[in-house]
Amino acid sequence: MRPSQRFEGSDSYVATHDLKLAVNAALTLQRPLLIKGEPGTGKTMLAEEVAAALGMPLMQWHIKSTTKAQQGLYEYDAVSRLRDSQLGDERVKDIHNYIVRGVLWQAFTAEQPVVLLIDEIDKADIEFPNDLLRELDRMEFYVYETREMVRAVHRPLVIITSNNEKELPDAFLRRCFFHYIKFPEKETMQQIVDVHFPNLKKELLAQALQTFYEVREVAGLKKKPSTSELLDWLKLLLAEDIPPEALRSADNKSIVPPLHGALLKNEQDVHLFERLVFMSRANR
Repeated sequence: MRPSQRFEGSDSYVATHDLKLAVNAALTLQRPLLIKGEPGTGKTMLAEEVAAALGMPLMQWHIKSTTKAQQGLYEYDAVSRLRDSQLGDERVKDIHNYIVRGVLWQAFTAEQPVVLLIDEIDKADIEFPNDLLRELDRMEFYVYETREMVRAVHRPLVIITSNNEKELPDAFLRRCFFHYIKFPEKETMQQIVDVHFPNLKKELLAQALQTFYEVREVAGLKKKPSTSELLDWLKLLLAEDIPPEALRSADNKSIVPPLHGALLKNEQDVHLFERLVFMSRANR
């Protein structure tokens, strides 16, 4: 990774000044960049855009609740080796044939620096981050089966995302540069929408944004709609040719928005919003 490389954003991704500073700080310090924020705020997309902007390949490791740190390094396929030995396959003489390289190994041995995305690290077991401390810190790991040390040819830019489902260990946090993506304010959100819908009529956009933020401010929502849900909703409004006035009542009171299934993702939130609208009408 060349020290002179800097991330200045891209035409397809609206990055705030603070976010660009965070990416460049991680590049300078050569530390993993830990990105937290609400689901749907563009954390995963950030890694894709940084890789594209810096001209670096992107490698992705999407974490599940069952994912183990060892899988990112390598796995030894003992079952296949046993089967091959029973069949008299010559491959069994070389254990390297049964070592399956994980994403970290591939990133460490890539011919050029890469962006390595470790996505939603908080989904895994609490010990998962600690199990990767040495590998991410020293950029090396030992393969016991082949008795070899794998060292990074080029230090990758590691971007780690978290939805804050669980706390990460202090020892892990100390090794990262941290940035929290705040939910976009209206002005930033308008820039994001402009990237995806450059020809959207201003009146529809203004009314849609007002409705969207009013929905988000409803107290007691189980899941507030995110940026990705807003974009889906706008796409549907355009596809169905919904006019701006359909998003408000004649007296400018809130209504249940058309195609609200793109914004509200469970029945409790739909019922809550419907009750609030009913109460608002009853108090006229």
